[in-house]
Amino acid sequence: MPKFVLIIGPQAVGKMTVGQELAKLIDYKLFYNHMTIEMIRLIFDYDREIYHKMNEKIRYEVFQEFSKSNQKGIIFTYCFDFGNRIAEEKETTSKWMSLFEETYVVELETTLEERLQRNKTENRLEHKPSKRDVEWSENELLKSLEKHKLNSETGQGEKIFKNYLKIDNTNLSPQKVAKMIQQKFDL
Repeated sequence: MPKFVLIIGPQAVGKMTVGQELAKLIDYKLFYNHMTIEMIRLIFDYDREIYHKMNEKIRYEVFQEFSKSNQKGIIFTYCFDFGNRIAEEKETTSKWMSLFEETYVVELETTLEERLQRNKTENRLEHKPSKRDVEWSENELLKSLEKHKLNSETGQGEKIFKNYLKIDNTNLSPQKVAKMIQQKFDL
C-alpha cells in the first residue's frame, strides 16, 4: 500500500520545492496543491464555496484512487490553518490520511522576508500560473497573515499529527530538507 507524505506550511515557504526534491530522492509522486488550484480557477470564477468544494472533491478522489495503486507513495503540499479553521482542517486532512496505512506530516516554516523572496522564484512562477502576478501574490501572502495561522505553535503539530516533523528551512537547501525528511521517517 502506498505511503502518504503531507508537507504543510504558509505560502512560499518552499513546500513544492522540497516536495520536488523529496520525490526525486524517494521515488514518490508529487501532487502539489496548485495542481488542482490552477485547474479549478480556469473553470470557475473565484467563488469561495464552489472553489473549495471542487478542490476538496478532486483531491479526495486522487488520494482515494492512489491509495489503491501499486505506487510507493505520494507527497501532497497544503496550507494547514492552525487558527480559526483548525477543526475543519483536521477533518479534511484526517479524511485524506485515513486512506493510507502510513502517513507522515512535515511542517515547514521560514521568515516572512524569506517567503517574500521565494514568492518570486522562477520555479514557483513556472509551476503556479496564478502567482505570476507577483504584486497580487505578495498582497495575498501579506493579507493571509491577518486571516490565517499557517504555522503551528510549539507542540501543537505533535498533538494533531502522528509521524510529525517541523523544520525551519530558512537557511536550508530543499535537498537538505528532503534528506532530513527521508532520514526522519526512514523513507
